[in-house]
Amino acid sequence: MLRKLIMSAVMVLVAAEATFAAHPLITDDTGTQGKGKFQLEINGQYGWDNNNGVIQYTTPTASTLTYGVIDSVDVSIGVPYQWIRTDDPGKITRHNGFGDVAIAAKWRFYEKDGLSFALKPGITFPTGDKDKQLGTGKATYSLFLITTKEIKPWAFHLNLGYIANNNGLDQRVPIWHASIASEVEVAKSLTLVANTGIQRNTDNASHTDPAFLLGGLIYSITRNIDIDVGYKYGLTRPEVDHTVLTGITFSF
Repeated sequence: MLRKLIMSAVMVLVAAEATFAAHPLITDDTGTQGKGKFQLEINGQYGWDNNNGVIQYTTPTASTLTYGVIDSVDVSIGVPYQWIRTDDPGKITRHNGFGDVAIAAKWRFYEKDGLSFALKPGITFPTGDKDKQLGTGKATYSLFLITTKEIKPWAFHLNLGYIANNNGLDQRVPIWHASIASEVEVAKSLTLVANTGIQRNTDNASHTDPAFLLGGLIYSITRNIDIDVGYKYGLTRPEVDHTVLTGITFSF
């Protein structure tokens, strides 16, 4: 049982670090910042997962800084911090600390008539303590193909990804990811978002993959400041049962 909970906690880290999407979405879009521009995202989550009476509470946070190298290329760095509490009958354990730092680049290589494609390679560094469920113990690598189609006022995004989940936790190394998201502006400065996806389970002993369904809102306070809130529901047993997501984004 503890093994399953550890895998769940690390899956949160793998999913969060694989892409830096427009929060609260998990699925990324092809948009970039523009040459010389920055974006700072500060995000937080609160997850609750029940595995046969053993309850785990996860509170991952992340600060992600993105810089536009040229109009079609971004580079980003994400620094996660996580609190984990596990309530096993008769025993409570707590861990907290920094996770694995992630660096990624995004290159939008095609854009025409509202359809665009981008490639996003990434790497994480083993800065998190794997014994405390805060990291994988080794550097991991990822590559995502991102597609966006805009049909005003709608936008649709598709992510297909591969993660070389090198680790010291006896997890699967090749991990695939597939997800789709949609956005629609329902009022001035207010965007409704929806997201669903599935990712190969990192647990070698499991043949069920984590899948999720997510809904949320993004509100633009000003042209340069967005706040967001979302709710993610686990569709399969390995996925965290319930997660509340919040964030704020600054562009400058």
